[in-house]
Amino acid sequence: MDDRYRFSSRTADIDRDTVHRWLSEESYWATGRARSTQDAAIDASRNYGVFDAKTGQQVAYARIVTDGVTFAWLCDVFVDPTARGNGIGVGLIEGVVADLEPLKLKRIALATGDAHGLYAKFGFEPLADPSMWMSRSGV
Repeated sequence: MDDRYRFSSRTADIDRDTVHRWLSEESYWATGRARSTQDAAIDASRNYGVFDAKTGQQVAYARIVTDGVTFAWLCDVFVDPTARGNGIGVGLIEGVVADLEPLKLKRIALATGDAHGLYAKFGFEPLADPSMWMSRSGV
């Protein structure tokens, strides 16, 4: 990511309107998510953004759900379609990983339908034994 953009780990910097629009209207995993749900998720998570250095406009978002000691879930990663191709996704994940490194977490998990190559650059790999993992949906 070049000097045209800045990374932030400050929740106060997050443009909640923009993030909600991206996720509820443009993502494949959170379509239709209510604003109150998104705000509650932001409030209960570590939040990250990438911003245009000149205008201050947010161009990417990610959040981490974690106990801060052993485990983290990376989710809601989104780069504005008009800003893609500028290394913003790489810069975002680089910043997230650097922010979490001092916690010495045993595991950071994520689910992705289309960005395996991005995450592989930071050491993410398919589960060694996916049969061990389970989920409960729709609760």
